[in-house]
Order: sequence, then structure tokens, then C-alpha cells
Amino acid sequence: MGVCGSGKSTIGEKLSEIMNFRFMEGDSFHSETNIKKMSMGEPLTEKEREPWLKSIRKEIDRNLEQRIQCVITCSALSRKSRGILGTNRAEIKLIYLYAFQSILMNRMAKRKNHFMPADLLRSQFEVLEEPELSEALHVRVDMPAQEVTDFIIQELKKF
Repeated sequence: MGVCGSGKSTIGEKLSEIMNFRFMEGDSFHSETNIKKMSMGEPLTEKEREPWLKSIRKEIDRNLEQRIQCVITCSALSRKSRGILGTNRAEIKLIYLYAFQSILMNRMAKRKNHFMPADLLRSQFEVLEEPELSEALHVRVDMPAQEVTDFIIQELKKF
């Protein structure tokens, strides 16, 4: 979890590859309407996010029921969002990727072929309710992706 530009997809893909887990990109659960709105630089409302979050929750529940280990990326910025996703369950390990806004803005400016414009980063920080340390593994992402991935894998071994 984390704001746009925090490396959810990059780190998630690396983790799933190393751990031999299924990978699912949370953005792929968005409706065309939501993607179009964000592409125009308009942040989603909580009401607009809810169906997206519920569809991810269904996927989480299905994977848990079938005992499929997976990495699913999702911004999950608010406590309400994380509640809808059910991230408080023991079978789920929430990983919060974070860095200073200026670092993430710089990253986003360099991205190509992504529907989320850099201008929406500010609105994501406004909505962000950082998870408690007891709720998520907090991981700084202002270092190379491989270092971030290595750190996460070492921390996950403790659980």
C-alpha cells in the first residue's frame, strides 16, 4: 500500500517473483470511469473508490479461501479503505511503502504510460492516513528497488 509513485507495482512484482506468489495489480480492478477521471487529473471520492476496493476484497477473499499466496497492490490510503479490504486479518501482511512527497513527485514525472498524472500525488497525501506500526510493515522506498525488496523479505521472515 502507499500513494502513487511509491513503487507498489515495481516492488510487488519483484516480491511475487522472488517468493513465487501470484501478483495482482490493484489498478487493474478500477472501472474505466475511474481511470478516465484520474487520467484527467481528478481525484476519486471515497464513494467512487468503494466498488474498486470491494472488488479487490473479493479477490483477496478468494485467494485466502483457495490458500493461494499472492501480492496485491492497492493504495489503501484511508483506514476505511483498509477496513473494506479486511487487511486486519492474520493471514494478510500489509506493507506500507513511503517516501517524501518530493521524491515521489520526481519519480512520477519520469513515468511513462501510466494513467495517474503526477498532479494527483498531492491529493493522495491529503487522503493518506498512515497505518499504525502494528497494522503494517513500514518501508522507506527512497533507495533502490532491490534494497527495498531485500529488506521486505528479511522482515517477512520474522512473521
